[in-house]
Amino acid sequence: MSGIDEIEDIDDLLDDEDEQEGEQTSAEPVERLRIVTDKRQEPLRIDKFLMNRVEGATRNKIQQALEEGFIKVNNEVVKPNYKVKPGDEIIVLDTRRPETTEIIPEPLPLDIVYEDDDVMVINKKPGMVVHPGCGNYSGTLVNGLAYYFQKEHIEVTSLHRVGLVHRIDKDTSGLILIAKTEKAMSDLASQFKKHTVHRRYIALVWGNLEEDEGTINAHVGRNLRFRKIMATFPDGDHGKEAITHYKVLERFNYVSLLELRLETGRTHQIRIHMKSQGHPLFNDATYGGDGIIKGTVFAKYKQFVENCFKILPRQALHAKELGFTHPKTRQWMQFDSEIPDDMKQVIEKWRTYTSGMTQQLRDQLS
Repeated sequence: MSGIDEIEDIDDLLDDEDEQEGEQTSAEPVERLRIVTDKRQEPLRIDKFLMNRVEGATRNKIQQALEEGFIKVNNEVVKPNYKVKPGDEIIVLDTRRPETTEIIPEPLPLDIVYEDDDVMVINKKPGMVVHPGCGNYSGTLVNGLAYYFQKEHIEVTSLHRVGLVHRIDKDTSGLILIAKTEKAMSDLASQFKKHTVHRRYIALVWGNLEEDEGTINAHVGRNLRFRKIMATFPDGDHGKEAITHYKVLERFNYVSLLELRLETGRTHQIRIHMKSQGHPLFNDATYGGDGIIKGTVFAKYKQFVENCFKILPRQALHAKELGFTHPKTRQWMQFDSEIPDDMKQVIEKWRTYTSGMTQQLRDQLS
């Protein structure tokens, strides 16, 4: 819903971001998403309905799919001005390879933080892909969920897409929210769209930020040359609005420990926002954080950094807190997760390293 950071949107349903450019093959249309409207559904244009239903939806993309016959209502092709009625069955089709949509249940370890009849909160381990895609057809969180639901005799409609309210990158750890019903999905997607979901991340970044706290407001979209990575753009140029609030928790001279709160949730938002400020995430290979960005040229320092990279072979990013209004009870729910051991160890190594440097400086001055 890859470091999501992270929101599943209608564009992904119709133009899968996990496909390499030019790899899509023409095939018979397959079902990607099925929605049955509520009995109390008020008349609403189908393009507006889908925009409200799925986070990040764009009207142009929906209208294009309607014109090409890839969205049907009650098995009939409809125009963008069709008004959705109670009990309508809406199906979104695409022509991607069937194997990308097949979900194979697999017995994978799931750290379930909370579960009821409507939602699940899972603490995802680093290294686990959230949903199947090009090159990742098994071993994903969705494969594990499919097995879990099958074992527990829980029916979840269109798990591949509908259950994922948002997502986080393969190498980002932390909390992820799953909707178990259509109503829960619709409600939670609306909360994400309205920016009322609380998401707090912890990250280790290169450099010593000038301000103790601040806000980064820069559009995020696909890199114009390399489609698999993201880039920042001036307002109104390309991409979508993206807002990240940061606060420095601790400074280690050459790296800084940050708290980051997402107001929006674009793909790789935190990672590309921090790179745009000259502070890429520690060991983020995609966005230039896997080399020595700040520090000395001494061999001992280089060895120290390389040892840290070995302990933490991924970007130093953890989705620590998640808060939302329960779609049924309307109660506010908030969850917290422990920072994983690999990040903890590296943070402590930097803390020890810089405190030792401070003590050496004091000894020299005394």
